[in-house]
Amino acid sequence: MKKALILGLFGMMALASCKKDYTCTCTITGNGTSVSGSTTITDTKKNAEAECNEGDSSGGGYTTECEIQ
Repeated sequence: MKKALILGLFGMMALASCKKDYTCTCTITGNGTSVSGSTTITDTKKNAEAECNEGDSSGGGYTTECEIQ
């Protein structure tokens, strides 16, 4: 019984950290216009969110906002 429980816990942990495809959508706004683009990131959700958020920036009258869809 203990072995089955331990194996089940490891199995759930492995599934939780699986790499999946996440879509990162970035929107650039400025001067009354807006442009969007997206890319696919294959990683864990936590890492994909961190990588996507690296695209956030502002300056020169433009703002870039990126988020996982």
